[in-house]
Amino acid sequence: MARIMVVDDDESVIRFIERALKRYNHTVIAARNGLEALQLLESARPDLIVLDVMMPKVNGLQVCRHMRADPALASIPILFLTAKETIDDKIAGFEAGGDDYLTKPFHLAELELRLKALLRHVADTAPRGPLAIGRLRIDPDQRTLAVDGRSVELTPMEFELFYYLLAHEGEVISTGRLLRDVWGYPPGTGNRSLVRMHVLNLRRKTEKDPRHPTLLCTVPRHGYVIHAGQPD
Repeated sequence: MARIMVVDDDESVIRFIERALKRYNHTVIAARNGLEALQLLESARPDLIVLDVMMPKVNGLQVCRHMRADPALASIPILFLTAKETIDDKIAGFEAGGDDYLTKPFHLAELELRLKALLRHVADTAPRGPLAIGRLRIDPDQRTLAVDGRSVELTPMEFELFYYLLAHEGEVISTGRLLRDVWGYPPGTGNRSLVRMHVLNLRRKTEKDPRHPTLLCTVPRHGYVIHAGQPD
């Protein structure tokens, strides 16, 4: 079973989540604020973090950025809990390095579904080789992406999404298939906006003009496709 850190300044939220996770024999590591979480991370090394965004002193976004900048912590999946529901707030969470988000109040069944999806992703250790197609070079061992020779820094979930799309270069992939194969959600579940937000962030990082993408394109009513093109 997994070691899951729950970070929230509301004790009742921690206890609520802890009771649910222990039913599945997960080990729960509780932190009551961002600073305590940063201190515990060095020794606890959880498999996954449930992280509240709005906390005093050190908020969830700051904790996430710290983790993504630390090679020893960068690959740990992060599920944000947030009372904010605007697109800008969600984009900020993904730009900081979050893998998924859940808005408060939430149902335990939905929390459990999202955690299972992230944990399945962690457990997937099938070997994958580097890909070099057209303008793109991606290496799963080094966790690096280069576009026209330019290094692009990606969050863990952005990397997984881009690798999957590039492995199917030229093929239109539906949102439902991405939620199933990249995030690990059961068929017919998952939040479609989760894919859309990650695609927007990937375009900001990889496209010369994100508003008019030529690399990672949308096919209306069908999904997304990567056109690797030819090196400049």
